[in-house]
Amino acid sequence: VLAAWQRPYLNIFKHFRVEEWKRSAKEGDVAALTDTRLKGTIYRIRGSNPASSYLQLPRAGTQSLGLTGRYLYLLFRPLPHKHFLVHLDVTTEENQVVRISFSNLFKEFKSTATWLQFPFVCGAASEGTARRGTPGAAPGDVRWTCLVLDLPSILALYLSRRYSHLRGVKLCSNLLVKTLCTSDLLFEPGVTLAQARLGDLSCRGVAPMPRELAFPVPKGKKWHDLYDYIRYGCSHPWEGQDGQC
Repeated sequence: VLAAWQRPYLNIFKHFRVEEWKRSAKEGDVAALTDTRLKGTIYRIRGSNPASSYLQLPRAGTQSLGLTGRYLYLLFRPLPHKHFLVHLDVTTEENQVVRISFSNLFKEFKSTATWLQFPFVCGAASEGTARRGTPGAAPGDVRWTCLVLDLPSILALYLSRRYSHLRGVKLCSNLLVKTLCTSDLLFEPGVTLAQARLGDLSCRGVAPMPRELAFPVPKGKKWHDLYDYIRYGCSHPWEGQDGQC
């Protein structure tokens, strides 16, 4: 059961006060910037190779975030023409630590008992770019993305393990990051509270995106015309599917 302090969602950057660097660590070229389009602070992580610069939570590898929400949300944008890398360390009910990594450096999916590596295909604003559908450096017009990972489903599907909690996160270059969040709710971008009520989506655990996690949408525009939404759970998301169970 999700602890009260983690309900209905937990904004990881906000809760752990990333900007103070007391409970988080940074290495290399990591900078806090104000993004006028997103109307808030974002973090830019860049370096000559993905492992050279990173933002890490919690600060020490011996500690654990202890976050039990089913879904992990990462709001990020790969830097154009670059490669990036993200590591998530999760703990199973058997107290086994498993690393889930995704990167546009990986050419194919690989797995061991303690490490799952997923190739990430960057979306582009213009469909039909030569790179679309294959891993590789992010295209020049790569968009801000909301990546949703169903952590219990990933562990069950690939390792037949039961999920306990999120232990740690390491965001390596080259990325722009707005925030990270955990929740037991499946947030749908572009859905209003009125639409959610009308469609009775709450019965299925689906909710509108909370304001502090939402990307801004100018009047007359649609969310999905501006941003990418990749949901990963029961099937491979980077083969043109949304990973919906």
